[in-house]
Amino acid sequence: MMRLLQHRLSLKRRSSRDALRQFNEDHAVAVSPSSVQQTTAASTTDPKILQTVSTRGSIAHSANTEIGNVDYDALYEDDTEPDVQLDVQGSVIKHMIGQVKIGMDLTKVVLPTFILERRSLLEMYADYFAHPDIFVGIADMKDPRDRMVQVLKWYLSSYHAGRKSCVAKKPYNPILGETFSCIWDVYDEPNGEEVQDGPVPWCTENQLSFIAEQVSHHPPVSAFYAEHVKKRITFNAYIYTKSKFLGLSICVYNIGQGIVSLLDHDEHYVVTFPNGYGRSILTVPWIELGGPVTITCPKTGYYSNIEFITKPFYGNKKHKITADVFGPNDKKPFLQINGEWNGLMEAKWNEKEVEEFIDVQKLKIVKKQVRPISQQSENESRRLWKEVTAGLKYNDIEKATQAKADLEQKQREEAKERKANNVNWETKLFSKTSDENWLFLKPLQNRMTATSNT
Repeated sequence: MMRLLQHRLSLKRRSSRDALRQFNEDHAVAVSPSSVQQTTAASTTDPKILQTVSTRGSIAHSANTEIGNVDYDALYEDDTEPDVQLDVQGSVIKHMIGQVKIGMDLTKVVLPTFILERRSLLEMYADYFAHPDIFVGIADMKDPRDRMVQVLKWYLSSYHAGRKSCVAKKPYNPILGETFSCIWDVYDEPNGEEVQDGPVPWCTENQLSFIAEQVSHHPPVSAFYAEHVKKRITFNAYIYTKSKFLGLSICVYNIGQGIVSLLDHDEHYVVTFPNGYGRSILTVPWIELGGPVTITCPKTGYYSNIEFITKPFYGNKKHKITADVFGPNDKKPFLQINGEWNGLMEAKWNEKEVEEFIDVQKLKIVKKQVRPISQQSENESRRLWKEVTAGLKYNDIEKATQAKADLEQKQREEAKERKANNVNWETKLFSKTSDENWLFLKPLQNRMTATSNT
């Protein structure tokens, strides 16, 4: 019996070595039509991922944490997310049950690497602007009522783009000081001059820019800001995430607020955020949103009450949403919205027939533009997490886990050093206000005021 057990263990070790050897061979092949066809399925579906690094067309495999010479930018541009296999779900549950109790805060619980989504939470927040034309269109509305309705339309259309997989996956937890920036083209017209004093210096006045920073680690707080110079519209937000284990599901409370500012009208629309739920963690986990949300404009008095409705215990209705929109002195809403936040939403105006409000499945997601990793600073998301992303993409979980552990250990050592030297962490892009908000240091409004005074 012992001999049989030793033989099985030997086979298992040999299988692991063979798998690693095969992985290295798959990502160290010559770049030629014949060799590309012989690579793994992951490689053949991503032809841009391998780069030619010598005149002979060969790719040298690196023995360090890098997986060969990988085009990391192409890894991030690949939006496909393979679903977690059912045979590993047991590992997730065992991993969780060993660490948590019902109602426990999950902030310090380490989740298995293979259920991570291949991007940082900071980058995921950029999905609020996957339809930049709808956001920028708020500034084009002529009266307060239409502007409130357009804010609502942008807000309700902003959640579906963030879901890359049917199975619930978790983005990387940003490390303290991490940043992410990107831009979008909004209209088919010349982009104009670069806004070099803006949040993204390579953005032009006709593009929408976005920048985010992880401003706190304990508690985890992310702050982000977006602006379109020509339309004179901005968005400033912060979100503090708090997770709890609920037994058969996980809840992520998104605590914070965002403010849409229309500079030409001196209007500010304050929005809050729904909670997120990872359901059915014993089988195939899936995401839903739930809870009340509000949009208010203190100046005009218009406001909206929104409800993200979680799936009832009986029935199959998922992702339902309702919204009521009120005028300054209204006791009844002049507009009611019903539908699904990831599908069709219908509008019922006073004394009018029901009509389509927005169908997000018909909307084109505008691709964000991100600087190549080679041009990014050390604390930018894609550069920080590139080895984790490569490991997940190629299913080398061991390398992904080690790369993630290295980042987290570096963060712990830096925190320990600051504590020993009695040095407080200083944010670079956002400042904390007395009422616990986080504001971008150089918003468009301040820059315009400074320019007008010169």
